[in-house]
Amino acid sequence: MGRDGLAPALLIVDDDKSLCRVLDDFFSTKPFRVFIAHNGMDGLDLCARNFMDVIIHDQKLPDGEGTKFLPQILAIHPQAKIIFITAFPEFQEAVSAIKSGAYDFLSKPFDLDELNLMVNQSLRTLKLEKIEQVQLYQRRRKSEQTVLIGKKKGLKDVWELVELAAASHATVFITGETGTGKGILARTIHYLQYSKSAPFIYLNCAAIPESLMEAELFGSEKGAFTGAVGQRKGVFELAEGGSLFLDEIGELPLHLQSKLLGVLDEKKVRRIGGKIERKLNVRVIAATNADVDQEMQQKRFRKDLYHRLNVLRIIMPPLKERLEDIGDLSRYFINELAPGSHIDITEDEIERLKSYDWPGNVREFRNVIERSLMVQKFGKISPFSVLSGNFLTSSQNQKKRSERENIRTLEDVEKEHIQFVVQKFSNNFTKSAKSLGISRSTLKRKLRKYGAL
Repeated sequence: MGRDGLAPALLIVDDDKSLCRVLDDFFSTKPFRVFIAHNGMDGLDLCARNFMDVIIHDQKLPDGEGTKFLPQILAIHPQAKIIFITAFPEFQEAVSAIKSGAYDFLSKPFDLDELNLMVNQSLRTLKLEKIEQVQLYQRRRKSEQTVLIGKKKGLKDVWELVELAAASHATVFITGETGTGKGILARTIHYLQYSKSAPFIYLNCAAIPESLMEAELFGSEKGAFTGAVGQRKGVFELAEGGSLFLDEIGELPLHLQSKLLGVLDEKKVRRIGGKIERKLNVRVIAATNADVDQEMQQKRFRKDLYHRLNVLRIIMPPLKERLEDIGDLSRYFINELAPGSHIDITEDEIERLKSYDWPGNVREFRNVIERSLMVQKFGKISPFSVLSGNFLTSSQNQKKRSERENIRTLEDVEKEHIQFVVQKFSNNFTKSAKSLGISRSTLKRKLRKYGAL
């Protein structure tokens, strides 16, 4: 389809009226929206009034050589594909047409099927160019939105490691609690090292079913397994020339951990069912919120893979350990969520936010800012008052402070809360995981860790 869901627009510029009728009848059944012009100026006029996808343009026209009009057409529609046709084929003429901006060249007389093939190839090229333009735009937007807040304060030590990572091609291993910003950190490393056009491929290892994970990672050939109806690139091939971010890598099954280790060591990948090994030029960044040492002790994470990934280790601190960034984070999220609103937050409110432990880290903090923006009045927000989902009284705040005086470990709090949620949903792991905001596999891993499964 062409622009706005319409059939593709095809312009035919030729002074041979009988040929124009034949082409009109042929392409109108494809379907195309066909426009006809019998001289170069009329063709330019139609281009000025209509969006054209493909143009079939003759060389010899009553008002001049066809090559004279090509640059003018492309000035109006730079993306248009022009197929140049002539009854006087010469090599220099073909070269001149291509230099003037023609997409392809065809000599008269020609076969309609041959012309139809050229037109369809032109449309496929247009489609691919549009996809590439959208992808480049999205990558530029992502790079502009990737901002690491706190690199001069709470994340100063982390930032030094980020700069080291961006200056090399070494594998990076990011650890830290959920919600601390491991994904933003991975993108920051990528955009510091590569241009905005370089691919950044994200894969959440906890979100892909085990039966599909191998094909997702390494790709597959047609017929490699039931449902493999064609060739498919894996994330390693898609990330060629850029970065591959493997999030929640601790959820990767052991047999795939072994295959991943081989790919990282050899820097080659072979699709499932394939025989060709493809060389890789990919920067791998891995992340996990699990206790890696414990996972290795319990034989759920391979030590050799850990050592291969752990070339440069970056630990993202929880928000409670970088409270000096609360003010900057507040203003950043206000600008992101309500741009141009001139909504402000007072220093007193920022100090109150620093008294909270933020178990959900930056992710929880962002959600609290977003909720407070929804209920703000008079251009001021009070995120501390909506931390528990309602407006807290001073007595409730005092009660929370007194409860925090009896300090419990984060592990005990997590264990109790997970068991409470699982019981509430009558041991339905899917609903429990959704309520907790984690994957089902992560929930089961935590239950095994606490001896509740």
